[in-house]
Amino acid sequence: MIPAVTSHKVLCFDCYGTIINWEQGILDGLQPLLAASGSQFTQKEALEAFGSVELELQSKHPDLAYTPLLAESYAAFGQRLGLPASLTGSDPAAVAFGQSVGDWSPFPDSAAALGELSKDFKLVVLSNVDAPNIARTRQLLEGPGQFQFDLILTAQEIGSYKPALANFEVMLAAVADKFGVTDKSEVLVVAQSRVHDHVPANALGLESAWIDRQGAIMGHESSAKFTYRFNTLSELANAVKQEKTGNPEP
Repeated sequence: MIPAVTSHKVLCFDCYGTIINWEQGILDGLQPLLAASGSQFTQKEALEAFGSVELELQSKHPDLAYTPLLAESYAAFGQRLGLPASLTGSDPAAVAFGQSVGDWSPFPDSAAALGELSKDFKLVVLSNVDAPNIARTRQLLEGPGQFQFDLILTAQEIGSYKPALANFEVMLAAVADKFGVTDKSEVLVVAQSRVHDHVPANALGLESAWIDRQGAIMGHESSAKFTYRFNTLSELANAVKQEKTGNPEP
């Protein structure tokens, strides 16, 4: 029997791809490289190629903060497109790309849904992005009189990138220490990427909610299981309301 969403006390969110439109931010930032190379990549091909470069660098440099890692990924992607090898992560365009993450737009439903969910759960972010960019993203989502995340954990402070199990183990230890939630059945992983979040959730016996963002290209390349499936965070928030009151929003 599938447990009620409201049986959980903590929601552990991926941020970029789930709350923030990661794919659009990446595609917008890669346009100068794609144009300069004359590439005929489709959006899917561009995202898959960039994702491959980024994942390789994350594996090689798990302790490198996301901003410089994204800059290095930009340069490596450019070289893969056939642009000069002189393009490096210190190139101004690469640096600007790495620093752009905090400006990427939230999905339209994110802020309102998180505000609703904050009434019933502790909200945790477990992200591969570094602290400076997360801080800027929070300014887009949080505000006076609005919800606040209860805990932010980044790859930068943990020292490894998801899907490493260590990131989720650190999260579980942190929610036990900060909120007194020691039963992992009371922690729900909420994420779009099945690769980065649902695979490790499965490995650790954590329940998870797949946010199947319609139109998303990345994050499906896995047979990882999930406990719940929603198209948006609003659908998740509405499911919680229905469990509590029996009156879902239209």
